[in-house]
Amino acid sequence: MDNPEWARILHRMEKKPDILIVGGGLNGPALALALAQTGHSVTVIDALAEKVRKNAAFDGRSYALALASQRLLDAIGIWDRVAEHAQPMLEIKVTDGHAGAGPSPFFMHFDHAEIEEGPMGYMVEDRHLRRAFLDAMAEEKAITELSGKTVVAQESNANGVTLTLDDGSTLTGDLLVGCDGRRSGTAARAGIKRTGWDYGQTALVCAIEHELPHHGIAHQFFMPPGPLAILPLTGNRSSIVWSERTEMAERINAMSEADYLQVLRPRFGDFLGEIKLAGDRFTYPLNLTIANSFIADHLALVGDAAHGMHPIAGQGLNAGLRDVGALAEVLTLAGRRGEDIGSITVLERYQAWRRFDTASLAMATDMFNKLFSNDNPILRMGRDIGMGIVGSLPGLRRGFVREAAGLTGDLPKLLQGRPI
Repeated sequence: MDNPEWARILHRMEKKPDILIVGGGLNGPALALALAQTGHSVTVIDALAEKVRKNAAFDGRSYALALASQRLLDAIGIWDRVAEHAQPMLEIKVTDGHAGAGPSPFFMHFDHAEIEEGPMGYMVEDRHLRRAFLDAMAEEKAITELSGKTVVAQESNANGVTLTLDDGSTLTGDLLVGCDGRRSGTAARAGIKRTGWDYGQTALVCAIEHELPHHGIAHQFFMPPGPLAILPLTGNRSSIVWSERTEMAERINAMSEADYLQVLRPRFGDFLGEIKLAGDRFTYPLNLTIANSFIADHLALVGDAAHGMHPIAGQGLNAGLRDVGALAEVLTLAGRRGEDIGSITVLERYQAWRRFDTASLAMATDMFNKLFSNDNPILRMGRDIGMGIVGSLPGLRRGFVREAAGLTGDLPKLLQGRPI
């Protein structure tokens, strides 16, 4: 009770929140802001302490935000907080080949000039996004944050949902939203099973500094063990997402910095001059995991809690923000009509909107990974010819550019840059 923030927290919790969100990463805060701005009261529960989430040290993690995702961040008041740290992605170059042997002569090249809306997307570092979300939530009176708290039990009934936290306290609300990742405790406690498989690959993630400017160009180099993405950050820096067979990835990550770079250089090439590491190194096991249902009674799943996919197209966070836009729109419109926002009838609209799209995206990333992460000469010839055809046809190229920018499909209003 000697916490100086306790009076503020108690004041905010006097009114039962409409919505309880478990998970304070990126999707959870984005949803909280979107809902708070349309009249809902929201509580966000995160297991990490706030000082850990606010750590401003650069750790190399970054996100490729599609143009549609940038529009959502702008609509909920986040973009102005991170715009100065964002690097526009102006071109994407996709090639196929072997480490040290150079790329195939067949390639795909996408330029933002082929669409009218602007850059295809932006690269933004994790540290800037997290701090922006934390600051924005702290300024929003309709949002209560509970950091360093873990949910140990949940129960739904006709009146809503009740959560029990690890300190023995309870929270009640009309709807529970799980934004707690691929191993979602929210989904598990609701009895929602998952479908998926392991790829036998691990992503090595880091940031590098390089001698020459990248000119806002993103590169995707497909090699037999897995793809290497080189994504432009501000200044002469790039984010690396490098997929290798798990056993090899573990050996590479255990190497010294000098040896790590020695392995990376033949894969990376010399087109950006000399390179060196900037920030920490991370590894992430790669798998496909999709919840068998995105909803239950008074419960919805968002982001990786609903669908985790291969990072081959950089669409993980973008898919999550589409969930955010769709769920915020469904709940807000239902609330305005006086409906129970936690009812299955309402939540089925969200599932119908998002399930087919995410399943299609997950299957597409799965197919691309299997098609390109091998050294079969017949498949290699077929995919190289396919890339050459796509690269030579303006109509197909434009379609790929619009897809990369997140401008296709049934977009929620927030991803169109429009209020709900």
